[in-house]
Amino acid sequence: MTDESGSLSQSLNQACFCITLDRAALLEAIARETNDPSFSSKYVETRPHLFSHAPVFVSAADAAEMMGVVNAIETATRLPLYRNAVLEWAPEIARRDFGPHGVFMGYDFHLGTGAPRLIEVNTNAGGAFLNAMLARAQRACCTEVEAALAKPPAEDFEAKVLSMFKREWSAQGRPGHPKTIAIVDDHPTEQYLYPEFVIAQRLLEKGGFQALVADGASLAYESGRLTAGGRAIDLVYNRLVDFSLQQPEHTALRAAYLDGAVVLTPNPRNHALFADKRNFVLLSDARRMQEIGLPSESVARLSSVPRTVRVTADASARLWEDRKRLFFKPASGHGGKAVYRGDKITKRVWAEILAGDFIAQDLAPASERAIRIDGAEQSRKLDVRLYTYDGELLLAAARLYQGQTTNFRTPGGGFAPVYVV
Repeated sequence: MTDESGSLSQSLNQACFCITLDRAALLEAIARETNDPSFSSKYVETRPHLFSHAPVFVSAADAAEMMGVVNAIETATRLPLYRNAVLEWAPEIARRDFGPHGVFMGYDFHLGTGAPRLIEVNTNAGGAFLNAMLARAQRACCTEVEAALAKPPAEDFEAKVLSMFKREWSAQGRPGHPKTIAIVDDHPTEQYLYPEFVIAQRLLEKGGFQALVADGASLAYESGRLTAGGRAIDLVYNRLVDFSLQQPEHTALRAAYLDGAVVLTPNPRNHALFADKRNFVLLSDARRMQEIGLPSESVARLSSVPRTVRVTADASARLWEDRKRLFFKPASGHGGKAVYRGDKITKRVWAEILAGDFIAQDLAPASERAIRIDGAEQSRKLDVRLYTYDGELLLAAARLYQGQTTNFRTPGGGFAPVYVV
């Protein structure tokens, strides 16, 4: 949206170079949170483009607009007709409803001259713990942005996170609170965001939980208990990208989940309702959403969702002709894997798209942030991610990058804190 605050945020993103990351404070905070003085040298300094040195400014109007989109989608997922529609293309496991809402939802937006455009929804959005530290480590060097920094955007993050896991436990009808929480991914120590897993573990331990990081393949399930290394697990913070738990190495977790023996969050149902990219076909169709019963105000909010269609053989000729204004994404993809700008597609890639299960989405170009590297001014693309839980904002953050998608390989790129002006 274009208003006075929008003009200010755009100006700051293009011309503000006097607020920068206090990297020493960041590394000190990470060492303190992990209780490991060598942690930063081992896992953060080896990832030089994990954090950008520049923040991103967002207008108050755009911030409100993005939360309006979040609320509209959250409202849609509570409607029986919407649930029935999206579960038609979801795997069978997603039809089981155990209650949890799904921790750390991620809504990704591109900003522009008009309203923010929603480009993706993620149910296992990474980076929240890292961004909370990053926001606290940022420092201002000029009075012009002092007001934006008056209230740290992550000041109540830890309390919200602890409450979120307790609420997930209760949502599945469990009394009290979980004793042991496992942060689960495939080969977690090899993941680029492994530093976050350790920070999350320490935060949960400070909050009174027992916590561990575990490989999904290391879990065992017998006698009604899910275990990792012999330790019984009550709740799994799920970072796997096997959203329907179909891979053989996740057999134990799948069995425990289906038996209701563990609270899994986010779970296959959360992914089916929120993050399956085919859902954008519905969300971008105002007439369908009205028929489903979404209130008019929420339907209007969803105008920020780019028009999306399924890629089918019947539509292939038209989509090929229109490809230069489209972005193609696999329905079950994640993290920018196998996504293609239409103007970059070759005939070989087009054949692969037609053979797969893809959506075609109107291009929503990313806005840019001007930065300085070695004294030279450069531009980086940016997107904004809202981390939410049950429709409530946990934290807003940005990612700066070059190329087609976020890659954490760009000098000057990486996670960046968001300040609303």
